[in-house]
Amino acid sequence: MTKADIVNEIAKKTGIDKATVLASVEAFMETVKDAMVGGENVYLRGFGSFILKKRAPKTARNISKNTTMIIPEHNIPAFKAAKSFANVVKEAKK
Repeated sequence: MTKADIVNEIAKKTGIDKATVLASVEAFMETVKDAMVGGENVYLRGFGSFILKKRAPKTARNISKNTTMIIPEHNIPAFKAAKSFANVVKEAKK
């Protein structure tokens, strides 16, 4: 499902025009990104959490040049589904 599909579904279910829904979806995504860039996790009860995972520094190897390099400690974004959401997906019949 793409962002356009999400906008179409929300517009159909709520009766709100697509331009307004698109602006809301864009604002939501921007707010989540800004919070995570600022070091905050985002918790959506019943849906899931957008969390930052810390990766430790490690030594990597460039095999084409046969050199090693140090990859510094860094954060990566991750999504963890809420238990109720995960159970609904798990129990869904295909």
